[in-house]
Amino acid sequence: MVTEKHPYRIFFIIITSVLFFSTCSNSKNQDSNFYIVGKMKDVMWKGKLGGVISLDTIKNKNGLYGLGPQEFLKGELLINNGVTYVSKVTSDSTMSVQKTNTVAAPFFVYTNIENWVKVILPNNIKTIKDLETFITGKTKHLKKPFAYKVIGKVKEAKIHVQNLPEGSSVSSPKEAHIGQTNYQVFDTDCTIIGVYSENHKGVFTHHDTNAHMHLLTNDETKMGHLDNLVIDKMNLFLPK
Repeated sequence: MVTEKHPYRIFFIIITSVLFFSTCSNSKNQDSNFYIVGKMKDVMWKGKLGGVISLDTIKNKNGLYGLGPQEFLKGELLINNGVTYVSKVTSDSTMSVQKTNTVAAPFFVYTNIENWVKVILPNNIKTIKDLETFITGKTKHLKKPFAYKVIGKVKEAKIHVQNLPEGSSVSSPKEAHIGQTNYQVFDTDCTIIGVYSENHKGVFTHHDTNAHMHLLTNDETKMGHLDNLVIDKMNLFLPK
C-alpha cells in the first residue's frame, strides 16, 4: 500500500515545488502593483533589443503610468494617466510625438496610481540631483519601487530620444546610444513622469541614479528621456 502511494506523493511534491518557484520567480519582477518587464542592462550589455512587452497588452488603464524605450531603441515610450506617447527622431532639431499603444519595449516599468499627494517643491530644488535628493528624503518610509510625477514650468531641460541605426548590434552602453538625438526645452510647462528605486540600478535606472524620468511638454510636441533639468516652478506628486 505504501509503495503504491509513493508515485502520487512524488507527483504532488513536484507540482507544489513548481508552483512555489514559479511564484517566487514572478515576484522578482512584480512588487505590489509595480511591474518590471525586462532589464536595462540586458539591452545595453547583451544586445537584447527586441520587444519583451507590447504596451497594448496592459489591460488596466486607470491611473496607468510607465516608461521605457521602444524596441530596437527606435524611440522613447511614456504612459501618462493611461495615455501612451511614442516619440521618434525626425531630424537633429525635430521629433514626432504620437499617441498609440501598438508598440513594444525591450524593458519597461509601469504601475497604476489613482491617488496622489501634492508636495510643493522648495525654491532651492532646481536640478535632477536636487530633485532626487528631495524625493529620497520624503520617501524614506517607502522601501518598494514607486512612480512619481513633477508638474509645472521648466526653465530649461535637455531630453534625448533613442534612434539606433537599422541593423545595429549592441554590446555596451556606448553602442546603445549611437544615433541618440538631444533636444532642448526652454520656459515650458511640462509633466515629468519618474520611477524611483534604490535597488534596481541596471534594471530600470542607470548605475549612478535611483531615478529614471521622461519629460512631456504640455503641448505634447516633445517627449523624451530627461538628462538635465533647471526647475522654474513645479510641484511634486507622490503616491498616496
